[in-house]
Amino acid sequence: MATDGKFASIGEKCQVDLQYAANNKAHRTIEISEKRLIIRRGQSFNISVIFKDGFNPETERMEVAVVTGPDPKVKEGSKTVIPFTEELNERRWSAVISSVSKNELCMTISSSPRAIVGRYSLSLQHDYKDISYLLGNFVLLFNPWCAGDEVYLSSDVQRKEYVLNETGTIYYGGSDYICERDWNFGQFEEDILDICLNLLDNAPKYLRKPRHQHLKRRFSVQVARTVSAMVNSAYDKGILQGRWSSPYTDGVYPGKWSGSIAILRQWQKSNFQPVRYGQCWVFAAVTCTVLRCLGIPTRVVTNFDSAHDTDGNLTIDNYFNVEGDDIGGSADSVWNFHVWNECWMVRNDLDPGYDGWQVVDATPQEESDDTFCCGPASVKAIKDGELEYNYDAPFVFAEVNAQRVNWLMFADGTKMKMDVDVLNVGHCVSTKKCGKDEREDITHLYKYPDGSTEEAEIFKKAKIVIAAPPPPKTLKVSLKVNQPIYIGQTVSVSLVISNKSSEEKVCTVNFWAKKRKYDGCVEKGTIKKFKKEITIPAVKDKSIPLELSYQDYGIFPDMYYGMRLITYVTDKSPENNVAAMKDIGLLNPALTIKMLNYHAYVGEKVHVEISFTNPFALPLKKCFMTIEGNGLVENQPRVKFDDVKPNALAKVVCDFTPKKPGQRKLLVDIDCDLVQNVKGSLRIEVQKKN
Repeated sequence: MATDGKFASIGEKCQVDLQYAANNKAHRTIEISEKRLIIRRGQSFNISVIFKDGFNPETERMEVAVVTGPDPKVKEGSKTVIPFTEELNERRWSAVISSVSKNELCMTISSSPRAIVGRYSLSLQHDYKDISYLLGNFVLLFNPWCAGDEVYLSSDVQRKEYVLNETGTIYYGGSDYICERDWNFGQFEEDILDICLNLLDNAPKYLRKPRHQHLKRRFSVQVARTVSAMVNSAYDKGILQGRWSSPYTDGVYPGKWSGSIAILRQWQKSNFQPVRYGQCWVFAAVTCTVLRCLGIPTRVVTNFDSAHDTDGNLTIDNYFNVEGDDIGGSADSVWNFHVWNECWMVRNDLDPGYDGWQVVDATPQEESDDTFCCGPASVKAIKDGELEYNYDAPFVFAEVNAQRVNWLMFADGTKMKMDVDVLNVGHCVSTKKCGKDEREDITHLYKYPDGSTEEAEIFKKAKIVIAAPPPPKTLKVSLKVNQPIYIGQTVSVSLVISNKSSEEKVCTVNFWAKKRKYDGCVEKGTIKKFKKEITIPAVKDKSIPLELSYQDYGIFPDMYYGMRLITYVTDKSPENNVAAMKDIGLLNPALTIKMLNYHAYVGEKVHVEISFTNPFALPLKKCFMTIEGNGLVENQPRVKFDDVKPNALAKVVCDFTPKKPGQRKLLVDIDCDLVQNVKGSLRIEVQKKN
């Protein structure tokens, strides 16, 4: 008999060929393994059995049994006995005999498109005797290629992107300086599948009621919700511990991660102790790995100027003193950006029309049903203001729709409303474009155009009262910065004061620049202060140029090099006092990566050159480079290279030996004493040598 895979001896009666390679190729899991059976539900697979003592189908009436989970029961669907029939049934477990001989029984088995996802055992038994032959084990995954599966996705291009693509792009920075970084999801590394299944087994609800919770694994909504809770470590043995401020000395700074594989392996190796540390994009990237591995179409989404509304009033109040310090008074915040996931699935628990993309967020922000998780929340429900729908729709709605109100507090206790801007929350909602290395703006999926009648109706439904802007004033102030600006370079700011009145104005201008983290927190110290009395002619503008040099700003608290600029202009008539605030971010230098070989082959060394320009008027020292890439590089090698002279071009050459064919992506990370987490990538087509 021709075999596909190795024979496995089953007692003394028979041998089985589970046809690992052929079945896994058909089920699009061949990248995971050729040594065990990994299939997708609602799709058939083939196996064959050889009986050493011969087999007579007339007398040996047989049937197949599949079992999953603790304490399996037929009535609950965790144990299924499958008789052989004339043809397969697409709606339930079924089996047919494809061929039979004196010694060999070949069969085709099809699983239910609503079967429980997870580990199974497969056995062959007599339908009239208490005799059973254990044929082997397999793993059953969700199936976006099966129309009967609730995660079915009709587009092959989308399935390739949101299920099969092992790399992706995560967007960060600010709404007016959007940056990107590549991530190695690595969902098809063989051990990652077992780690993902262990994640489900370690969920607190599963540990308390394993049989009951195991049955819920047939539903993508429940699996996604469990993953959302278990990727963070709040209240459980989840994968990642969050941290948003230094020190990070007892773990890894979140910006250092470039892929999920090292994180998941460390969690498994440590007996499920949380990996230190993660922030929103790391939580989202690991969530994407787990859900894609289990077969749920998933993408990573970034919301710029993202509100965190702790009290549910859909208003984010920020209070500042006249020195520009954030003086608290509210637990609400607006992050430069926040990253979550969207999963594609049917929502049978909601009214019709709310299937499709669902928000799932693993960053621990607020509790949901006594657990730090969020979603799945229908994106369509968010746009329609249907906030009563499961799960956590009000929280996600606030992230893209809340109003931000800034207040300036004076020493005497009085306060001035700096601005009321309903346009400054929920900007440039971004994800990687399907099939392309480009950014796609999907803001329109979450909200109607700002100021539209549709938006007004949604706000009315959500009981949002749009705050009135301050009355018109004869003075106006704005802050203008030319971007992009690279770390190490001077930031040029234009402070523009406009006199709208018919009289000359004598004003006092105050300006502060402070360092700001991406989660909205501003450092107490000031980078630079400026105060000056100026005269502005009637109906004229006055522009004041300011500069912030590297000597002024120096080292930042995180990898986003964020600044908050605040100005306050006083007039002799206090009712004309005005203030403005602007957040900006500096960028790392860009990497240029090129392959020195003409072609890349499996098993042969590839040489690449990485180059970048030192943006500092100082030398870069203690320079290291780390490379990563699924199928390209093992163990993330770290390479030291020479110091880089001021404003000079640095070139580094490294090599690696690809292990797998296909389109791969090399990820590069560079650290020096003055600049860290400089990242870049190169797509490489790896071929098999003829």
